[in-house]
Amino acid sequence: MSVSNANQRTNYVTSNRFYVEMESSITASFSECAGLSVKIKQETFSEGGLNDQRRVLLGPAEFTEVTLKRGMTDSLLFWDWMNQIVSGNCYERRNINILVFNQAGETMQCWTLKGAVPVGWKAPSLQADGNAVAIEELTLAYEGLSVTKSSSGVSVTSRDVLGYF
Repeated sequence: MSVSNANQRTNYVTSNRFYVEMESSITASFSECAGLSVKIKQETFSEGGLNDQRRVLLGPAEFTEVTLKRGMTDSLLFWDWMNQIVSGNCYERRNINILVFNQAGETMQCWTLKGAVPVGWKAPSLQADGNAVAIEELTLAYEGLSVTKSSSGVSVTSRDVLGYF
């Protein structure tokens, strides 16, 4: 097999190879990350006499909330962060990195949620006759978004690293 074919096989990205970092260190393994998007507000209007086109004015960016889901653990890291907000003691904002890897373990993209703050936390549903994994959810609002090829934190070379999916 040629080197080019080997590189193509390991350079694709699947949605199950990601990590979540808080302040450049992996703090927990997540099974799902949903809602990451940005939309630019726009306003359109027509100019008199120009019936074949319209003008588009761009406004500020809107960032949707991101929801992270993970299996319950004995770590209270995210609840403690949320509880600071609930109690009014501190409104600590943090930068959160969401990294996606290719099959070779190289960082393909890093989305940084700038100034993230928890705005929701949800405990898992508990059922006496159930046997599903108990999943907790953390919802984050953030002030800005940057996208880079890598973060200052991790590179993945082994399946034994915390957070590998």
